[in-house]
Amino acid sequence: MSDRPPAARLSLRIDFPNGERLGPGKVRLLEAIAAHGSISAAGRSMGMSYRRAWLLVDALNGMFDGPLVGSHQGGSGGGGASLTPLGLEVVRLYRQIEREAQAGAGEKLAILARYSREEAQGLPKRE
Repeated sequence: MSDRPPAARLSLRIDFPNGERLGPGKVRLLEAIAAHGSISAAGRSMGMSYRRAWLLVDALNGMFDGPLVGSHQGGSGGGGASLTPLGLEVVRLYRQIEREAQAGAGEKLAILARYSREEAQGLPKRE
């Protein structure tokens, strides 16, 4: 087991000029919809109610020039949801920005991590 503290990482939130925000939670929800094929299953996988997931999807669909999530009616098994091409592109761009920001700030994040309190890192206190 390593004595090194856990690496610090960025949490990216994009604030748009119109006041809308896109951050890790909304992007995780989009990724969960892509993985599960349904808003309710995606919400459940994240520990949120269908209503909360639906409200976030509704907000996401209103943030851009087109919807990020499309729904489709199903047969006996019910309907589903999937990301639109724009939704896939928004997730891809967000994750790319996130990777580039993390890489660009890596050295300074390591310094900040060394300055952080041990209790906050979940490590035992030094005597």
